[in-house]
Amino acid sequence: MPLKPDFGTTFELLARSIDLRARNHGVISANIANSDTPGYLPGRISFEGALKGVLKGDDRVAAPPSHPRHIPLGSVAGNELHGEAAIDAEEVGEDGNGVSLEVEMGRMAENQIMYNASVQILAKKFEAMKIAIRGGN
Repeated sequence: MPLKPDFGTTFELLARSIDLRARNHGVISANIANSDTPGYLPGRISFEGALKGVLKGDDRVAAPPSHPRHIPLGSVAGNELHGEAAIDAEEVGEDGNGVSLEVEMGRMAENQIMYNASVQILAKKFEAMKIAIRGGN
């Protein structure tokens, strides 16, 4: 029987946050790729709802498809965190497309910054654990 280390809620939350940020990158990329697709409505991931679900032990939240012929919002398999995805369009153009490239590029930059911050915090947590194991040296 393999031993699973218990690092606590902080490690779990940071790891899941990184998973969600990676998934969000796929959702934003799909939105950008479909910026010229008539009738496409952009997807969004609700981080607050998804991370609350993680704290309650719920890893899987379904992502609604925007249209069967569109590039998928992102698919993950196994026990990975799905996140709560929703269709979101603030303004819809004449062709029914709700993607704003400026908004999506801003969200992509913000997502990348938050992903990098989560990775750095997690790395610092592991570094602190390594120091504690070595006896403070």
